[in-house]
Amino acid sequence: MADNLSKYVTIVDTELWASFKEGDWHAYTEIYNRHFKLLNNYGYKFTKDVELIEDSVHDLFVKLWTNKSSLSVPVSVKNYLYKSLRGDLLRKLATHVKFVNIDEDHHDFMFELSFDHQIVANEEELALQKNVKQVIQTLPARQQEIIYLRFYEGLSYEEISEIMGITVSSTYKLLYKGIGNMQDVLDVSKLSVIWVLSMMIKGAL
Repeated sequence: MADNLSKYVTIVDTELWASFKEGDWHAYTEIYNRHFKLLNNYGYKFTKDVELIEDSVHDLFVKLWTNKSSLSVPVSVKNYLYKSLRGDLLRKLATHVKFVNIDEDHHDFMFELSFDHQIVANEEELALQKNVKQVIQTLPARQQEIIYLRFYEGLSYEEISEIMGITVSSTYKLLYKGIGNMQDVLDVSKLSVIWVLSMMIKGAL
């Protein structure tokens, strides 16, 4: 069901994008409305400066409209927008922080898990969820980001590699390095860590 919904969303986005490229203002505003909140939420993982995030999202859509005729049709509109916003935010943050090199390896990523909807009653499982929530915030920014994109956004390794500008192989390695770090700190099996994270894809946590 989730896969079918994702495919449907992708198809609709692609059709809207094709119309937007032809100058369809309604299609353009529909793309904006469908992705505005998602983009703001993603941007908030890099900085708490809401004004900077909103300005970056605004700038992104202004550039899209200005350059619409020369744009190609991306495989995933969402991925394209995430990648564009990510790059713009990192560049802007670099100019705001003196003497600090904010690049692909040096930037913040503030990822907090929500456990509002519990599906387990076992105290041991509840404790594991709580510990995962705490430990994930201690991971390096890139590891937090890739866990967020994979387990919270439910993106594929190929999609993540495109957004983060790394190879698919590096995506695998970075993700499992993060999971391995969590496993070491929590002293549990990787399967247990992956189980908790996987619940986010299903919207259970």
